[in-house]
Amino acid sequence: MIFRRFFDHVGRIALMLWGGMSKPENAKVYWKEFMVQCNDIGIRSLPIVLIISVFLGMVMTLQVAYQLISPWIPKYIVAQLTRDSSILELSPTVICIVLAGVVGSKIASELGNMRVSEQIDALEIMGINTSTYLVIPKIIAALIMVPCLIILSIAVCIIGGYIAGISTGILSHSQYIQGITNGFLAYNLVVAMSKAFAFAFIISTIPAYYGYYVKGGALEIGKASTTAVVVSCILILLADYAVSALLLK
Repeated sequence: MIFRRFFDHVGRIALMLWGGMSKPENAKVYWKEFMVQCNDIGIRSLPIVLIISVFLGMVMTLQVAYQLISPWIPKYIVAQLTRDSSILELSPTVICIVLAGVVGSKIASELGNMRVSEQIDALEIMGINTSTYLVIPKIIAALIMVPCLIILSIAVCIIGGYIAGISTGILSHSQYIQGITNGFLAYNLVVAMSKAFAFAFIISTIPAYYGYYVKGGALEIGKASTTAVVVSCILILLADYAVSALLLK
C-alpha cells in the first residue's frame, strides 16, 4: 500500500512536470511570472537567510573552539572547520530546510487556493497550460535563486564566524584569515552547489505538486501546505545524504 502511494505520487509529479515542458508556450508571456517568483523565492527570503547564516557561523566558531582548543591544536583550525562546515553542510542543508518552510508553504497554499477557488480551471478553459504557467516558473526561479542564496549564506557564515572569533578573543584576525585560506578545496563548493540545486528542485516541486492537486476547501489547503513542508524536509535530508555519499568519497 505504501509503495503504491509512493509510486502514485512520483507518477503524478512526473506527469505535472512533463505537462509543463511538453507543451511550451511563448516564453515572453511568462517572463513577468518568472520575475515575480524570483522576487518571492530569492529577495523576500534574503533577510531570514542572512540572520540565520550569521548566527550559524558565530555558533559554529564558538562550539569548535570549545571542543578543540588545546596547546596541541593550532587556533587557525577553528576557522578552517567553520569554513568547511559552512560550505558542506550548514549553509546548504539548514538554509534549504528553512526555505522549505518559508517558500514551500507559500507555493503550496498559493496553488491550493487557486485550485480550490477554480482559478486553475478557468485558466485551462482559456487554453492556458497551467502547469507551464504556474509550476515551471517557480521551479526555474528556485533553481536560480536558491544557489545564489546558498553562496551568500556561506559568505555570511564565514563572516559571522570571524565576528565571534575576534569579539571573544578566541583567535586573531591573522589566525582566522589563515584558517579560511589554508587547505581550501574548490571541490567543496561543487558539492555545496550540487546540494543547492537538488534542494531547490525539491523545495519548488513538492509544494507545487501538493498545491496543484489539492481537493476540498481551506482546511485541505492547510493540510496540503503542512504535508508539503514535511515531505520536502525529509527529502532534503535524504538528498543531503545521497549527494554526500556520491561526491564525498
